[in-house]
Amino acid sequence: MASAKGLPLTSSHWGTYRAKVENGKVSELTGWEHDKDPSPIAPGILDIQHGPTRISAPMIRKSWLEDGPGSNNHLRGVDPFVEVSWDKAERLVADELNRVCKNFGNSSIFGGSYGWASAGRFHHAQSQLHRFLNCIGGYTRSKFTYSFAAAEAMIPHVLGSYRAYLDTCTSWDLIKEHTKLFVCFGGVPLKNGQICQGGTGNHYQKESLIKAGNAGIEFVNISPLKSDLLDEVNGQWVAARPNTDTALMLGVAHTLHVENLSDKDFLNKYTEGFDVFLPYLMGTSDGVEKSAEWAAKICDISVNEIKDLARRMASKRTMISVSWSLTRQDHGEQPFWMAIMLASMIGQIGLPGGGFGFGYSATNHIGGQFTILPGAAFPQAKNEIENFIPVARITDLLLKAGEHFDFDGTSYEYPDTKIVYWAGGNPFHHHQDLNRLVKAWKKPDTIISNDWCWNSLAKRSDIVLPCTTPLERDDIMMTPRDPYVVSMSKLVDPYGKAKNDYEIFKNIARVMDVEEKFTKGRSEEEWQKWIYEQTSERAAAANIDVPSYEKFREERWFKIKDPSEPTLMLKDFRKDPIQNPLNTPSGKIEIYSKTVENFGYADCPGHPMWIEPCEWLGLKDKAYPLHLISNQPKNKLHSQMDHGKYSKSFKIKDREPVEINPIDATQRNLKNGDIVKLFNDRGACLAGVKVDEKVMPGVVQISTGAWYDPENPQEPGSICKHGNPNVLTVDKGTSKLGQGPIAHSCLIEVEKYTNKLPKITAHEPPEIIRTDASLS
Repeated sequence: MASAKGLPLTSSHWGTYRAKVENGKVSELTGWEHDKDPSPIAPGILDIQHGPTRISAPMIRKSWLEDGPGSNNHLRGVDPFVEVSWDKAERLVADELNRVCKNFGNSSIFGGSYGWASAGRFHHAQSQLHRFLNCIGGYTRSKFTYSFAAAEAMIPHVLGSYRAYLDTCTSWDLIKEHTKLFVCFGGVPLKNGQICQGGTGNHYQKESLIKAGNAGIEFVNISPLKSDLLDEVNGQWVAARPNTDTALMLGVAHTLHVENLSDKDFLNKYTEGFDVFLPYLMGTSDGVEKSAEWAAKICDISVNEIKDLARRMASKRTMISVSWSLTRQDHGEQPFWMAIMLASMIGQIGLPGGGFGFGYSATNHIGGQFTILPGAAFPQAKNEIENFIPVARITDLLLKAGEHFDFDGTSYEYPDTKIVYWAGGNPFHHHQDLNRLVKAWKKPDTIISNDWCWNSLAKRSDIVLPCTTPLERDDIMMTPRDPYVVSMSKLVDPYGKAKNDYEIFKNIARVMDVEEKFTKGRSEEEWQKWIYEQTSERAAAANIDVPSYEKFREERWFKIKDPSEPTLMLKDFRKDPIQNPLNTPSGKIEIYSKTVENFGYADCPGHPMWIEPCEWLGLKDKAYPLHLISNQPKNKLHSQMDHGKYSKSFKIKDREPVEINPIDATQRNLKNGDIVKLFNDRGACLAGVKVDEKVMPGVVQISTGAWYDPENPQEPGSICKHGNPNVLTVDKGTSKLGQGPIAHSCLIEVEKYTNKLPKITAHEPPEIIRTDASLS
């Protein structure tokens, strides 16, 4: 236990930091002493914490304020805002919620509010919003996450759960000791490992990866980007065509079978349905044998690469890692299912260093060696509304009221949305086909957002309520994904008239006569103490020692004792599948799922299958010959702090960089620093060229996170001058089963931009009107 000394602590999704405060502002954030590899992202907030993009007071879109809900919705993102008092804002929000609840029902309120806001256990924006909306009768929610929605729907049919195995991937310690071959589909991207949902105390992905390389483990990086694996480990780069992972795995599986390299005993004892899958693999069911020769043509790699990989995987202790990004492609259910099938053929699941894992370094906790703390959370109360949407179907929700959609074996109906209430995220960052979303965004009567800065969402809202940042409130960093628990200090006073989400909702609840229901009579501090003490009770039941609340606050942090044994996924199942069955119909790994088969989905049949992506028609026609990879940024979390100094330092002429292979750059007469137009039938954006041979030919890479900035917000399809790639991506579900996003199935063309460069306005606040009358 550390003594209470030194500078105060704060935590974020990208780490824990010591904070220096001068003249009422945070002047410095340094990685704390227990973090071996602190992320440089955090200091990006320093120059914007009190900058011009902060929202200083409640704001109402002018047309909405003057003419009421549903007025001039086409002016969202164009209209000026009028500053009002908190009393007036609270009354307006309460009146609008009451109107919609009374006239249309609570299902007409969409409160999905997807996004990452605070690492704090109490001041978690979505939890606060959801509890408030449940206190007034409920809301239409969203289900799953953009990160891996297809897997969340698919893998429970294969393993009985997804989350249970996501958080218990075999530890790096066992990998370093036992693994001989580490095959990573989508690489091991350390830039993603900077982040851990809920916060982190020590970044260990880079250290673990380097130690694994030094231990002599052979790494194979199957990715269109060589940079998805650290150069220091000297891995083999297999630059397979994007979206062909399932085909490649099928080619490997075929080689294992025909060369008698598969583990038949494992398949018989631990899996269900290989006999149903085999006719597809061998082509007897459809006339197409899934041989290495077949796969090589699809993947654009050599036959020998596939066969050699299969033989190596069968002859050595092999770990298969599948990046979360593999689920974000058309038919994104298939790669994870196929990887589990492939690992089953090899037969090392449940053995130290063998089997499969879901995305090493996708976040910092994957492959960690820590005791899972059964932490309590801010209770969200019961949602009386059954309506929901798959998380990536927000545009369909707004455009297709009353229409039906399929999801995981059931048909549902989209409700008629009148209010969208968002807190802690930005759909204009993470959703696909933004021009389609802009069209849909005109449909609801009212958009309400709690936000701290004038990002793309805030500018396109009707009512904007200014909230605090983690630096402006006390909280607790506590997550089941990290052994550290940190007392987060309030470092500075709230900016302007900003309030934290709890206070915002408490005051609106008071106007709506549900304050006691929302607060339970507790203050913010009392809620945090309640959360901690509930956690203490759970921890005691699990034989985990934690200090008293008072001692924790005094000493500022503690670390849960490490487990006595290293984490080994599916160890108990391997030891005795009868006594430790999986939560599947057969109790085994379901290579074939009769449940899924009975859904009757042509785009997700009963066993893993190669299904050509929807976008490939464009490639065949040569209309858009470049495959766009829009991955996670290395200089921010999603779009958070895009306007900060650190994020801006990576931009080229104020625009997001796009990486392109020298061959493709030469064909288009492009050089480093050029500004180019990326385009397809859905939209266009500008970006700055970075020529890099670590990007395979035929592929371009631009990270997500640039704030959406159309040149003319009133013109449909206007070019994003800042470089948001989601103006290009496809807004379609992975399949009827998962309905996940397919951002990585996207084809484009690139050309040099020769017009005068438009000024970037993404990081500028809108026009704001302040009058004595509006503040009354």
